[in-house]
Amino acid sequence: MRKLLPLALLLILASCSSHKVDTIVHNAVIYTVDSSFSVSEAMAVKDGLIVAVGKNDEILSKYSSIESIDAKGATVYPGLIDAHAHFVGYGSSLFQVDLFGTTSWEEAVERVKAFAAKHPDLPWIQGRGWDQNKWPGKVYPTNEILNQLFPDKPVVLKRVDGHASIANQKAMDLAGIKAGQTVVGGAIEVKDGKLTGVLIDNGDDKVYDQMPAPTKEVYTQWLEAAQKNCFEQGLTTITDCGLSYQDVDAIDALQKAGKLDMRLFVMLSDNDENLKMYLKKGPYKTDKLFVKGFKVYADGALGSRGACLLQPYMDKAGWSGFLLRNKSHYDSLAKVLAATDFQMCTHAIGDSANREILNVYNKYLKGKNDKRWRIEHAQIINQNDFNLFGSASIIPSVQPTHATSDMYWAGERLGTERLKGGYAYKQLLQQNGWLPLGTDFPVEDISPFKTFLAAVVRKDAKGFPANGFQMENALTREETIRGMTIWAAKASFLEKEVGSLESGKKADFIFLDKDLMKVAEADILNTKVSATYLGGKRVH
Repeated sequence: MRKLLPLALLLILASCSSHKVDTIVHNAVIYTVDSSFSVSEAMAVKDGLIVAVGKNDEILSKYSSIESIDAKGATVYPGLIDAHAHFVGYGSSLFQVDLFGTTSWEEAVERVKAFAAKHPDLPWIQGRGWDQNKWPGKVYPTNEILNQLFPDKPVVLKRVDGHASIANQKAMDLAGIKAGQTVVGGAIEVKDGKLTGVLIDNGDDKVYDQMPAPTKEVYTQWLEAAQKNCFEQGLTTITDCGLSYQDVDAIDALQKAGKLDMRLFVMLSDNDENLKMYLKKGPYKTDKLFVKGFKVYADGALGSRGACLLQPYMDKAGWSGFLLRNKSHYDSLAKVLAATDFQMCTHAIGDSANREILNVYNKYLKGKNDKRWRIEHAQIINQNDFNLFGSASIIPSVQPTHATSDMYWAGERLGTERLKGGYAYKQLLQQNGWLPLGTDFPVEDISPFKTFLAAVVRKDAKGFPANGFQMENALTREETIRGMTIWAAKASFLEKEVGSLESGKKADFIFLDKDLMKVAEADILNTKVSATYLGGKRVH
């Protein structure tokens, strides 16, 4: 008995000397996504932060916890980060007519009719997701049938990319749109002297200006629904590209009231109100909200032929698209922002738009720097312009599923030679050695696993094309994981807080039922998120 006593005392003392934490995850395959992409077995979490990561024995012997999670060999990754999305817009779209995947204009109209019947009290009918490139003939629709069905209720349906809409006559009457009107950075389509309802880029601004603002209750519903879907996908931080200062105030209030947990990096829309409000006080940061960028638009989208090209479209003679603002605007804004801590983050699709913005950035950034100004999409780049990213440390922020969505018709727009500089993710990665990845949801599907598939094997959900699309620009699995975590964090100056599982960082992590570094290509889209943790708290 005397011999057993010292051993018991040692065990008690050992227990007392262990460090108390909230949660221990052990028996896992933990991809830390640190600088060496190391893999660990266990980690300890306290007060929402990662305390330590290491071997099972090391963590279990050093720490004791309130909650112990035996992962039973499951894979753990950092919480996924979408480097370019529209969180508020996505939430709103969940309460509109869903037009994604429609195969004809007739099908789209039937969905509008069904939605209107279910929601007779709505003052406006809104929808999103149509794409004429997936319909017979690939031509824009006209609004005659909408005018017949809804003579007294305004209807406006946004194209999948957000760069065109079709509105009925009631909506255009409320907006004061007339045949023959012109607009800078946009177009109002007319056929035989009559409005067709198709409004491209800035052409639909007046319609959306007529819409009543959502109530606080409705707005909260939008964001709660968006957050739920994001957590289900393993997304813990979202970059929302293009909000108003009123959106920021509303989000901040919801987060502080405990009604919204999602971490958000916000780019403010490029307008006078936002600039006036934020240039004075500078970036704004809380534990879950960071406002540090301005979202600028150079051109429209390739699908609506609003992308600004150096040479005319192959399928529309004499037409090269357009810039959405006068060139002087981009120069003057860059000059102002260069003297601040804000990032300039410019949407640029066409090779002409990219060249214009790259030259402006280079003018004011003046060589290598750490301001992390971004080109959002960087979709079509002239081969002579790739070096302009690296020369001024400009970040190309790309969305791999754009490649696999556009590949069916992009060649028709661009031609074979020009297409080689399109969706060129490997070439873009080589410029700075890192590349943030996003989805652009709701323009594309919210699924980060579709991002992974499109980046690594360059195929869509149907497995097309069999040998991949322009595979010379595929990313490796490790590069893609980094692009969805630590590089996405770095693009928003958040790499010291999130994006990897390291001591001192926020405990944002996910459990997957498959290992993305090893899963067979055919099973990538079958990967499921078993659990999502934000700041050490399980949110899915």
